[in-house]
Amino acid sequence: METGLMIVTFCILGIVCALLILRIVFFRGPMHLPVSPPPTGILDMHCHTAGFGAGGSGAWVSEALRASWKFNLYLKIFGTNEKTVSGQGDQIVMDIIARSLRESVHVDGAVILALDAPYTIDGELNRAAGEACVPNRFVGETVKAHPELHFGASIHPNRKDALSELEWSKANGAVFVKWLPNIQDINPADERYVAYYNKLVELDLPLLTHVGDEDSFSKTNNALGDPHLLHLALKCGVRVIAAHVASSGTTEGQDNVERLLEMMPQYPNLLADLSTLTQFNRRQHFPKVLKDPRLKGRLMYGTDYPLTNTPLVSPLQYCLHLNAKQLWQLMRTRNSWDRDVRLKAALGVQPEVFHLSREVLGLYWGSS
Repeated sequence: METGLMIVTFCILGIVCALLILRIVFFRGPMHLPVSPPPTGILDMHCHTAGFGAGGSGAWVSEALRASWKFNLYLKIFGTNEKTVSGQGDQIVMDIIARSLRESVHVDGAVILALDAPYTIDGELNRAAGEACVPNRFVGETVKAHPELHFGASIHPNRKDALSELEWSKANGAVFVKWLPNIQDINPADERYVAYYNKLVELDLPLLTHVGDEDSFSKTNNALGDPHLLHLALKCGVRVIAAHVASSGTTEGQDNVERLLEMMPQYPNLLADLSTLTQFNRRQHFPKVLKDPRLKGRLMYGTDYPLTNTPLVSPLQYCLHLNAKQLWQLMRTRNSWDRDVRLKAALGVQPEVFHLSREVLGLYWGSS
């Protein structure tokens, strides 16, 4: 019995020693140098909320999504559940976000994104084609109760009232407009959208648009995530922020991230955000994004919250880039914004990236 226990103990010790040796041999350190301490006063410009109509919000999810296992999981990572939301209303999700921001050391503001429904080419609501909708009115009005939160509008360009909705959104504090073409059935290259783009320029509203593949929803058209479809908006003078640096999928055999980076020198009005770049299925592009000179002064801080509350962005996957002390401290950091900022700073995200969201959107400390 004792001999067997000794054999098991030696085997475990041997495995641990082998892992330590492998770590020493293959340890790479930060993805980019220099590494700077994580700053404070950061704005997260890419933060989602959720709802299903509780409290008269007007939000909705499809019957298929409501019946799916994903529904309760999504609410859980937002820090709530169906019973609580049903009783207190959809605004409870934004209450939770604001509280978490007040508890954060590094991040003290976030842009909350609305999500418009799909519309037909004739301007009719196409609810059957959508899986979720979070209305502008709900987000725009709710954020007014929280100085930490800012309004990110979402307006489908096929809507008959699209231009007037852009004007309402600007008048009510919208800092940009968000599209998710892959699920909203928006082709950014459609010439019919020139008037919409001109209105964005007139109102000084940037366009934050998903670029690359989309894998959070079951109904997607990833051909609409091609970065080259943004040429029209950029030529019209719209400030376009490419979400996630197009860090997923390929088009015509080329990585979408590279297709986007090739466009940077041509368009000074093209920016990107690094939300979800620490996610395990996007992390292969992270070193390139941090080092590519074409993104100098163009990369904005965002998280794609609440994905920061999931194992998809665990610091453990960066064990070859972080020392033991850093890993230990990150795993003990409970606030998801602080964990995200500290992880990205340790990997080599530069201070200018953390500050650029406020500069581009003009949301300096104390602004509304």
